[in-house]
Amino acid sequence: MRRYGSAVLLLLTGGAVLRISLFSDLYLRYVQAALRPYLVISGSLLMLLGVVAAVRGMSHREHEEEHEEEEAEDHGHSHGPRIAWLLTLPALALLLFPPPALGSYSAGREQAQLAAQGVGAFPALPAAKVLDISVAQYSSRAIYDTRHSLKGRTVRMTGFVTHGSNGTWYVTRLVVTCCAADATTSKVEIRGTESDDAPQTDTWVTVTGTWLPKGKLGTDGAWPPLLDATTVTQVKQPADPYEKR
Repeated sequence: MRRYGSAVLLLLTGGAVLRISLFSDLYLRYVQAALRPYLVISGSLLMLLGVVAAVRGMSHREHEEEHEEEEAEDHGHSHGPRIAWLLTLPALALLLFPPPALGSYSAGREQAQLAAQGVGAFPALPAAKVLDISVAQYSSRAIYDTRHSLKGRTVRMTGFVTHGSNGTWYVTRLVVTCCAADATTSKVEIRGTESDDAPQTDTWVTVTGTWLPKGKLGTDGAWPPLLDATTVTQVKQPADPYEKR
């Protein structure tokens, strides 16, 4: 089996990469959609290298068996370090049990961070009876927009639930630039619901409501922004769980 160790590892790793990128949308838990072609190419190359390694192992089988018999006669039954096979475990785990997307634990580790653009006027929002908006966009406008473009607008946003102190809860999204490793947090505190009715942590919800002003624009007192909710609906986690910068 030592002859095929590298081949097995390459095939497992390549299969895991292709599973999450070519045959499903699981790769969106870790990187942006634009990186999918590179993952597919990488996984295909790993599979190809694995096949090549397996073929080479078979072609040298006879020679290696003779060599092992000679070594056994001279030195006893000696084998290489079998602990190297443990390297297959991470690849096998990714193939069979892909890690979930980042959630409340990752969001909870990050302190409140104010966006870098500062206070100013934002572009006008589209005309719609109910405006679909990302959590990050809502947060930026609520905290920094001197035109108060959210005033009087009914908005709808989707995110996962995180909880704070004193019964507060938030609709939260992780915002990425390239991949999950650079994720930062955007969240909106939900008002208008009883704390006993708050969804469980990491539940995905779509919330509809209106902006509640809070604090002075551009200060810590304005964060996190508030939303007066009229409806809260539980939904499935989207294929792409992250918002983009």
